[in-house]
Parts: sequence; C-alpha cells; structure tokens
Amino acid sequence: MKSIFFKALTSLLLLSFLCAIDAQAENQQLSVDEVVSIFYQRNLDLIAAQYNIDQARADAIIASAIPNPTVNIQISELSSNLNKNSGAAGCSTSGAACGAAEYYSFSQLIEVAGKRGLRIESSNFGTQASESDFRDAIRIFSNMVRNAYYQLLQSQKNLWLAQEIVDHYADISKANRLRMKGGDISESDFLRVKMEAMRAQSDLDAAQTMVEQAQANLAVLLRWPAKSLQFEAKEQWPGAKDFGQQPSKEEFISKALQQRPDLEGDKLRADQADKQLELARRLKYPDVTINAGYARDPGNTVLTSGFVGFSVPLPLFYQYQGEADKAAVHLSQSRLAAEQTELGIRNDVISALATWTSTNKIVQRFKEGLLDDALTVRNSSELSYSKGAASVLDFIEAQRTYKNIMRDYYAAEIARANAYYDLEKALGVQLDTDKAPVAHNHQ
Repeated sequence: MKSIFFKALTSLLLLSFLCAIDAQAENQQLSVDEVVSIFYQRNLDLIAAQYNIDQARADAIIASAIPNPTVNIQISELSSNLNKNSGAAGCSTSGAACGAAEYYSFSQLIEVAGKRGLRIESSNFGTQASESDFRDAIRIFSNMVRNAYYQLLQSQKNLWLAQEIVDHYADISKANRLRMKGGDISESDFLRVKMEAMRAQSDLDAAQTMVEQAQANLAVLLRWPAKSLQFEAKEQWPGAKDFGQQPSKEEFISKALQQRPDLEGDKLRADQADKQLELARRLKYPDVTINAGYARDPGNTVLTSGFVGFSVPLPLFYQYQGEADKAAVHLSQSRLAAEQTELGIRNDVISALATWTSTNKIVQRFKEGLLDDALTVRNSSELSYSKGAASVLDFIEAQRTYKNIMRDYYAAEIARANAYYDLEKALGVQLDTDKAPVAHNHQ
C-alpha cells in the first residue's frame, strides 16, 4: 500500500512539474523533494532493483507449489490372436481373441517432515529481504541526488555572488573614472581597481561554467529529462528542528539499528539461511510416493482388479550431509554479514552526527556576526576609499575578504545541508515528500 501511495504521489509531483515547465520558458526552480521525485520516475537502477523483488516473489510461488500427480495409462496384449481359445473369463466366445488389457494408475509424491512449509518460509524471508534491498537503494540514491542538487545550489550562489561583485565593481569603476579626471586618485589606483573588476568578470565566467556543469551532473542522474539544463535549485535548507529534540548518540544508534533497511535485509537473509539449514537437515527423511491403479485384463482369470501401494527411497548410502554442511556455512556467513553491517551502521551514525554538529555550529557562527562583520568592513572600507581616507590596497583587500567570507558561508551551508541528509541516510529515515525544508535567503 505504501509503495502504491508513493508512486501515485511522485507521479502527481512529476506531472505538475512538467506542466509548469511547459508553461514557462525561463529556468524552472525545483525543490530537493521535486528533484528526488523526478529521479524515482526515471532512474533505471531503481527499476532494476524492483525486478529483484519480482524475481523473489516468483521464487516464492515456485517454493509453495505442490508436486503434480502422475497419471499412467497402458494398453497391452494388442496381438489379434493373443489369448485365443484361452477360456478366460473375459473371452465371451470360445475360439475368439479376448482383446487388449488395460491398466490405469495414479501416483502422487507426498513431502514429509514439513519440507514444503520450510521452503515457503525461506522464500518469504527472501522476498522481504529483496524489499529491504529496494528501500536501501532508495536511501542511497536519494542522498546521491540530494548531493548533486546542493552542488547545483552552491554553484548558483557562487554565480550570484560573482554577479554581485561584477556589478559592484562596475559602479566603482564609473566613479573612479570621474575621480581620476578630477585628480582625486592616481591612474595606478584606477588601473588596480580596473584589474580587480576584470578578475571579478573572470570569476563570473568560471561560476557560470560551474553552474552548467552542476546542471549537467544532475541531468545525468535524472536521465536527462527535457529542459534539464533550465533546472534551478531553490534556496531551501533543512533545519535542525526537523530532528526534534536531539537525542543522545546511543539513541541515534538505536534508532538507526531499528530503521536501516540494509541491516533488516541482512537479518532477513540470515533467517532465510536458518530455514534453508533446517530444510537441508530434513532431506534425510525420504518423501513417499503413493501409487494406486485399476486393471482390466480379459485374457486373465480375474477380469478386473485394483492395486494400491507406495514407494520410498532409502537413504542408506547418502544422507544429504553435504547439503546440511553447505547450508550451515551459508548461515554463518549471513550472520557475520549482519554483524558487519551493524558495526558499519554504528560508525556511520557517529561520523554523520559529528559532521552534522560541526557544520551546524559553523553556519551558526556565520549567522551570528561574521557575515555582518564582513559586509560592514567592506562598506566602511569603500566609504573611506571614496573619501580618500583609505588606500586602494585596503579597499581591494576588503572586497576580497567579503568575497571569500561569502564563499565560505555558502560552502558551509551546503556542507550543513549534505551533513543533515547524510545523517538521515545513516539513520535510515524514509523519504517524506511532504516535508518542507526551512527556506531562507542570503544573496
């Protein structure tokens, strides 16, 4: 039911997005959830993962199948002179042939020791493990798409910053040209500012290239939908409040161990291997084949007769010990894989939590004063330079400091967003397309 609801929801999101694309010629702004929804609609790897589920379900049908019965019909004594003058009960006339003999038999294999039930339980565990693998693929691919999305957003923000600086230098250059004509600044100071303006233009060109590359990388993940190079990432950031009250590391680890689909899949495969081991041990109990039949033989003293019986293979020389030993090894390997996955989950959670805490603190430091300080220093230096109270080198250094601070801030915001989703990935949080990240602008 959840998968049906999810497919319907993502289809609706994709349809509304495509309608908006057709209605507008300019760049289309997309949220991270919209990009992930498009990815689910188009990505071949997830479709291939779905095929594994279908195969597991087919295996479950095979495992639950009951052996078909066997019907045998045999006609014998077809010679025209067979049993002639035999005086048998079926020969109605002396000196005439009695006719052919007819045999009808039925056989049915009956499995004992609960083998079929074990096969069914084993295949059900396999199906559930495939479904867990599919959810794990969603977990991994979702994070991959989000990383590409925020890489595009970072490139866009660097482009906006580069454009702002180019426009700023254009205004300053116009003012400096007038000041140079009036003798307020020297030609060397004018040329230094002009060279910085040219450098800013080069930065703008490089930033535009980075945006196009990020759009192309995202388009590849989305299998290059129409107008994919017109996609523009919205400036939306996940907030710490999305986790609620931050629990302890142990609580985070406990939550991840309960939610991670890869660990669930490994445990289900271990349960499946346990059933396969029990099934292998019960192979030494032979299955029984029931036989029953009816015969009509006119040339015999007894005209009609029936029979019933059974056949059992005797496990005298081989008792399937090899199958049992092989299944035991497979069970040990499955349990070891689950233990290794659990250890990896603990490490993932601790690492992701530490990264999230660190990046969140860095962003808070920027917001608590560093951004305002950089802007204040830039404006005061520019004012002082316009009045001749500051040198051109101080002015240029203040501009560069502002640019570097803003770039570092954008990088910190992107790192924080990626750390948030990496923590979600480590915890195994399921995708919630209704979740609306906290949005705020710093252009």
